[in-house]
Amino acid sequence: MVATLRVSTEGGRQIETRLAKLIDAFDDLEPLLEGMGLYLESTTIERFETSTAPDGTAWKPSLRVRLEGGKTLVKSGSSGLRGSITSRASSRSVEVGTNKIYAGIHQFGGIIRPKNAKFLAFGLPGGLGLRRVKEVEMPARPFLGLSTEDESELFAQVADYSRAAMGSA
Repeated sequence: MVATLRVSTEGGRQIETRLAKLIDAFDDLEPLLEGMGLYLESTTIERFETSTAPDGTAWKPSLRVRLEGGKTLVKSGSSGLRGSITSRASSRSVEVGTNKIYAGIHQFGGIIRPKNAKFLAFGLPGGLGLRRVKEVEMPARPFLGLSTEDESELFAQVADYSRAAMGSA
C-alpha cells in the first residue's frame, strides 16, 4: 500500500509546504485536517450567501436572480449545490467539495449544448414561457478555493496544532 499526499490549491503553495513538513514531523494529521475541512466547508457555504468567488470578485447574477431576486446558485434548500458542500479528512489528506454533477460548469464556466436534441429548452423565470436555444454560455462562478482569509486561518490552525503537538511531546 502506498500513501500519498496531494494538496491542490490555487495560490496556496505556502500551505502545501507547511503541511508537507508537518506530515514528515507528525504521523497522524487527521485532527488538524478535519478542522481545516470543516472551516473550508463553512467558508465555501458562506460564498453562496455573499455571491463571491474565493478571490472576492462578485459572481455574475443569473437571469433568475435579475428577474425574480434571490441568490445566484441558490434555488433549492439543502438539496442544491450549497447544501452538498462537504469535507472528508484522513490522517494525510482533506478534501472539500461536492458530489453534484453540475458543479464543474458553475465553478469553471463553459458552453452547454444539447446531447440528444437540436435545442436546449428551459422555462423562463416567472412562467414567461419556454425558450429554445442551441447553446448556453455559463459564466464561471467559483465557489471552491482559498481566499486570503482562508489561508490566514489555515496557517493559524497549522501553528496551533504544531504548538499543541510539540508541547505534548
